Amino acid sequence: MKQLLLKIASLVYGAVIRIRHILFDMGVLHSQEFDIPVICVGNITVGGTGKTPAVEMLVEHFSQKSRVAVLSRGYGRATKGYREVQVDDSYRTVGDEPLQIKRKFPDVLAVVCEKRALGISRILERHPDTEIVIMDDGFQHRYVKPFINIVMVDATRPVEQDHLLPYGQLRDTVSSLARAHYFLVTKCAADMTPLDARIFRKVLVQMPYQSVYFTRVSSCMAKPAFGDTDARCPRGSRVIAMSGIGNNESFIAGLRQRYDVVATLEFEDHHSYRVGDLKRMRQLLQKHPGAVIMTTEKDAVKFSHSNKVPKDIRDSVFYEPIEIDFMYNARDEFLGKLDKDLKQRENGTHIRGC
Repeated sequence: MKQLLLKIASLVYGAVIRIRHILFDMGVLHSQEFDIPVICVGNITVGGTGKTPAVEMLVEHFSQKSRVAVLSRGYGRATKGYREVQVDDSYRTVGDEPLQIKRKFPDVLAVVCEKRALGISRILERHPDTEIVIMDDGFQHRYVKPFINIVMVDATRPVEQDHLLPYGQLRDTVSSLARAHYFLVTKCAADMTPLDARIFRKVLVQMPYQSVYFTRVSSCMAKPAFGDTDARCPRGSRVIAMSGIGNNESFIAGLRQRYDVVATLEFEDHHSYRVGDLKRMRQLLQKHPGAVIMTTEKDAVKFSHSNKVPKDIRDSVFYEPIEIDFMYNARDEFLGKLDKDLKQRENGTHIRGC
């Protein structure tokens, strides 16, 4: 009975989503364009697909030659409206992912605003020298018409085998992928074959101008979450895996390949850590002498500026920074195509697609 109700709810959700797209396509609902290029990084599924590392890659690339602003909804924050992120902000004020990006790129403007069109308008009013806006997670928003849509797709959760919410994990229809310009397929298996790649392309590509790139997550050497410790955590160490992200299972599975995972501590995405969580962390550390806590970079942001974390826990929390690793050495090709798209815009040539 529960599955039947979920399927019915999924059908209703799908009908609402399709009607909404029709209204945007007909112009009844308005998509706003801007005088500067907006690059959107999004997905059509719930849970982690690697948007934040992709945004960071784009920020690093474009900020070397242009004035870049990053716009996010700031999911999970306790505030509302337009807010410019500061390095010393709390994640409760601006959200964990925008704060992570700001601390990694302190000279880049990072903004949170749940109304994306309003957010971009305010950015241009207050910072008229902005040349590019990178919009984090706005593919479904549609009140903004991006110049480029980059859609992240999880290789471990093929969209053609999934269903719309709440029966499945899709928050938008597969047909909406026609609005994408680039697909970054994430979490690809190391033994992915050319046949596997062709199957993905066949499913994803609906328009001749669309390009597909295959990627994996590359983990860097572990770093302490707090800067006031000299402790280290080399590969192979005993660790307690702790995460509050969209796909905890994937994070833990990756750690098992590099460390001796003796226990796990899992929370929902964008979890706000409390005193009770610190007690559970201490209990696990006492139960597993010599082990340390390994968490995600997003979770580490929530700890790094907290004075409420006791020293014994401060010295025991590490995280692994992650980067996108392109298969087939295609990173330069992908970024080069983006540069070409922006150059065409400067020359008054509209890129392919909408």
